[in-house]
Amino acid sequence: MKPFPWDEAMQFGFGVLRLSPDAFCQMTPRELSQAVIGVRGAAVTPIDRGGLEQLMQRFPDQGVRHE
Repeated sequence: MKPFPWDEAMQFGFGVLRLSPDAFCQMTPRELSQAVIGVRGAAVTPIDRGGLEQLMQRFPDQGVRHE
């Protein structure tokens, strides 16, 4: 399990949201997560192998030699 990213959370809370230390400390991780999504938008899910294969079939590389 990855440790909670406190540095990034505090940078966002204080620097972007301009929260006071008290307001930041009273937020739950879920509330902070929703604030991040509200400002930055939802995270984009990376394409899976099936989606990549479909794109490769639809738009094949032309003139590229695979050795």
